Amino acid sequence: MTDEHHPEWVIDPETPSVARMYDYYLGGKDNFAADRRAADQVVAAMPNVLEFTRANRGLLSRAVTMMARRGVRQFIDIGSGLPTRENVHEVAQRAAPDARVVYVDNDPIVLVHARALLADNPLTAVVQGDLREPERIMDDPEVRSRIDFDRPVGLLLLAILHFVPDEDRPAEIVAKLRKPLAPGSFLAISHGHRGEVGQAVEDQVRSAYGRTGAGDIIPRGIDEVMRFFEGTELIGPGLVQVADWRPDAEPFEPDMSRPGFLAGVGEVV
Repeated sequence: MTDEHHPEWVIDPETPSVARMYDYYLGGKDNFAADRRAADQVVAAMPNVLEFTRANRGLLSRAVTMMARRGVRQFIDIGSGLPTRENVHEVAQRAAPDARVVYVDNDPIVLVHARALLADNPLTAVVQGDLREPERIMDDPEVRSRIDFDRPVGLLLLAILHFVPDEDRPAEIVAKLRKPLAPGSFLAISHGHRGEVGQAVEDQVRSAYGRTGAGDIIPRGIDEVMRFFEGTELIGPGLVQVADWRPDAEPFEPDMSRPGFLAGVGEVV
């Protein structure tokens, strides 16, 4: 896959990677100096990035556990990033040992690490894919061999959609991913929002991510992120700050003053 969306799949240690920056935020060691420099630029501008990035792992754990307890036995994690603690398969298979998981990413270092980690786990697979090609992901033979789209699926799009610019029509991408999902499936999304930071802070963060292969980061507000949940019914508190999402929480208005991740889980109807 070498068209304009798929440059040669090589590992370039001089170009920051979103996945490796995220690994650095989480305290991991699978990153290069270029990743640390870009991540440090973000942290300098927005110190709470470490807080809400780590809260995103908690969201993953709570959402996947909730889905498994409600009978979901198959999961697709798109933009999965580098393996770390509390990966989807670990959480899902702890709650349901027969759960099947497909990880999808387009970063070559993610693919190498994930395939090595999961080589002995027959219920998991790692697929090379680009979020901007949703139908190719859902029609991938390896995805189809593990996922039965006649049964509920847990689809995770965590901290990934804010790398899709408006001209690539992210809401249409999500709609295409949601289309094959059976009723009773779940869609979990976390997405960056700017809060009340000044333009200088936003410019510094976007400058850092602009050096990555993923390109710019696009923060969005509540109304924009809500569009991604069309065709679903939000559960728990609705769309809130990532640290506040709990499946059994009552709806409330989130504090949007601080930058961070908005998070929600919708059930496909």
